[in-house]
Amino acid sequence: MKELIETISYYFHFPFVWYALIVGVLIALTASILGVTLVLKRYSTIGDGLSHVAFGALSVAAIVGLTNEMLLAMPITILAAILLMKSGQNAKIKGDAQLAMISVGAIAIGYLLINIFPTSSNITADVCSTLFGSISILTLSSTEVIICVVLSVVVLLFFILFYNKIFSITFDENFSKATGINTSFYNYLLAIIIAIVIVLAMNLVGSLLISALIVFPALSAMRVFKSFKSVIISSAIISIFSSIFGILSSILFSTPVGPTIVVVDILIFIIFFIVGLFNTQQTKVKV
Repeated sequence: MKELIETISYYFHFPFVWYALIVGVLIALTASILGVTLVLKRYSTIGDGLSHVAFGALSVAAIVGLTNEMLLAMPITILAAILLMKSGQNAKIKGDAQLAMISVGAIAIGYLLINIFPTSSNITADVCSTLFGSISILTLSSTEVIICVVLSVVVLLFFILFYNKIFSITFDENFSKATGINTSFYNYLLAIIIAIVIVLAMNLVGSLLISALIVFPALSAMRVFKSFKSVIISSAIISIFSSIFGILSSILFSTPVGPTIVVVDILIFIIFFIVGLFNTQQTKVKV
């Protein structure tokens, strides 16, 4: 244990560890608080669809030689989120079918383009890194950290300023519309914010694992807590802990960052699921 603590202390002398932790905590925080709303509105699978769109956009950005791939991935993912939300309100094709089409189509197109116009000699490694996360979270520059901080602050401010509106449209959108709330506007705004978080999370867990970052903390919190505010707070705490523990574990044991964080999330979900079952049984006994 002493050697482990000394090793962790040693790594904390390097800026890349602090950069990774700052970005990891911010992404985990923003993903978790939005995840509660997405799970309750049954939009949790939207993360998969948009993350695959981001994968396709990153492929195009790599092919055209953009130094900052986020410049292309961000607007394309935001546009896809808006179109998906708009078509979902009055669509001939149901929302789940649209998501399936987008998910499969974006990954297929992205992978096809990478193979036709290869940007490196090891295409398989590049694709695996994008899909499942890579060491890029451990090689962040100060500029990338600043961009992540700014965008994360924007997401957090959105959630804080429009908390009451988000709460309203999450639980009863029809009633919210009847009371004069412009539900379409807030749904579009929510979709844009989700797209931003997904693009930010690409460097942390990869496009295939982003949904886990969004869904698992929310589901874990819902096993034990019942109020909207308590679920959000506990979900944020769970996600931050998973991110920190996962990043440090990946550094110490040389494991992939994204899968390590997701495995920690899964273990926490199992613990909270068991605790939730115990609390339910206790409640039944009291009644």
